[in-house]
Amino acid sequence: MSFFDTVNLAGGLALFLYGMSAMGSGLEKFAGGKLEGILRRLTSNTLSAVMFGALITAVIQSSSATTVIVVGLVNAGIMQLPQAIGVIMGANIGTTITSQILRLSDISSSNILLQLLKPSTIAPIFAIIGAVMFVFMKSKKANDLGQIFLGFGILFTGMFTMEGAVAPLRDSPLFLQLFSTLTNPILGVLAGALVTAALQSSSASIGILQALSSTGSITWGAAVPIILGQNIGTTITSMLSSVGASRNARRSAIVHLYFNIIGTLLFLVGIYSLKAAVGIPFWGDVISRGGIANFHTVFNVGTTLLFLPFTKVLSRLAYLTIPVSEEERGSAAPDMPVLDERLLVSPPVAVQQAKSAVDAMGQYAQQNLLAVFPLLFRYQGDVVALVEQKESALDQMEANIDDYLVRISDEALSENENRIVSQMFSQVTEFERIGDYAINLMNRAAEMADKDITFTPVAQRELRHLFAALEEIVDMSVRCYIHTDAVLASRVEPLEQTIDRMCDLLKDKHIDRLKNNQCTIDAGIIFLNLLTNLERVADHCSNVAALVMGGELDVDEMFDVHALRKRLHAGYEEQYNTLLESYQLKYLSPLTKEE
Repeated sequence: MSFFDTVNLAGGLALFLYGMSAMGSGLEKFAGGKLEGILRRLTSNTLSAVMFGALITAVIQSSSATTVIVVGLVNAGIMQLPQAIGVIMGANIGTTITSQILRLSDISSSNILLQLLKPSTIAPIFAIIGAVMFVFMKSKKANDLGQIFLGFGILFTGMFTMEGAVAPLRDSPLFLQLFSTLTNPILGVLAGALVTAALQSSSASIGILQALSSTGSITWGAAVPIILGQNIGTTITSMLSSVGASRNARRSAIVHLYFNIIGTLLFLVGIYSLKAAVGIPFWGDVISRGGIANFHTVFNVGTTLLFLPFTKVLSRLAYLTIPVSEEERGSAAPDMPVLDERLLVSPPVAVQQAKSAVDAMGQYAQQNLLAVFPLLFRYQGDVVALVEQKESALDQMEANIDDYLVRISDEALSENENRIVSQMFSQVTEFERIGDYAINLMNRAAEMADKDITFTPVAQRELRHLFAALEEIVDMSVRCYIHTDAVLASRVEPLEQTIDRMCDLLKDKHIDRLKNNQCTIDAGIIFLNLLTNLERVADHCSNVAALVMGGELDVDEMFDVHALRKRLHAGYEEQYNTLLESYQLKYLSPLTKEE
């Protein structure tokens, strides 16, 4: 094998890896992130977890990527260890799809249809179609589909390049001697594990083995231990990804390692016991691509079926290796979702996790605002301490989420995902500002307590009535964002306009009280300041709802919030007018009747 053959082999491997990555990325985008989202909704049913793990791995063409996602989800507290075990088992099955695709090169028939299915025929066709769709078509779905076809073509181009590069090895005595030594099961397993660990992809190492099988020099006896070792080597990625993660996340990675090691040992013992007892007739025969693909599939499906009843045993083994710490025993579940960088390997999952964090931020802002309202009538130091603690958490949430969204933006996102990320940046700002106004209200409450200022009974009734409207609008805006409910979001703007009119009315009424010496100057100034802050809170709630309504449009549609508000306030929308009348009857009318 010459220097140029070695260069061709390396180039073929590069094309193979790139094609596999491009095809998986295209499939992931074409699916719109829905497959990854299923991971977050898994139940305790291990069988469904196995199925989803297999499906997702088949789509993204990498069991390593799936297990890294699982480690991130466990670290983030979204997934529990029993669920993770099922997904990991399924990932081992899903990764066999690549080798089954590559075996299509073995098709040999004079039938025209079968000849068209041969990768040597169909791969260039797919590559041409994919290039046309990817480069010249404007539709995002067409681009994603083109990327899938293009990746498929590049994958097989790399495979054929590797086959051409290793062709001279069929006549190399050194090569034949090397593979004869790999019939030793320990050396074979070690070689397969090391190559796969270096490539961090069992699909790639299986592809190399299938390319080498074209030389006609690799027997079943040499290939079987290598394939078993490849399944151990693929665990290196999840082990590396678990470094610095929570103990539960590290347990998920160790389960992946134990699962493949124990499965390999059981297969080794079973196969070599059978060979010693009755012999395996084809053990010395040359193995084909299809034989490699089939054994790879049989091993992964077989080990999964074998371990399905023993998932609790794997879980206990993980806990024995990484015992429960004192910190784990005493800690409560975190309120803030963990924004784990490991999830960035699958942007749709990372986007969903960021959304969960923004959801939590909105709930924190709402809780703080509701906790502050009573302080204006009865100041309580313990409540103030809790509000300050949550405000500090809100500030930290804002920094963490913004940083995470920036990292997500650096990934390859679809247009829809880009829009969602952009909207989340805006929503974070809106919720943070609501939290800030809660602190402003708390400071006014502290000022009243320090100066021994109280509002008149009439002013207190007015504020309580206004607070009721604020509670409803904040609750609606947070819920419509969490559930992406455009119908609920449409109810926010008429209430916001009602609150604006309430604040204007209450300002006028309070100024009249000041003129009539019915309240002090200090109390009057604070009262007017409160109205300004509460009106601003309603404005931010309106912004939250507007972003939700805009997010329901198609990617190509433009949403002008200012134009929408102008049209609504002009009275051209019957539904808006009905809601506005309802809210004014509920909140504004009682204020106009008060003396």
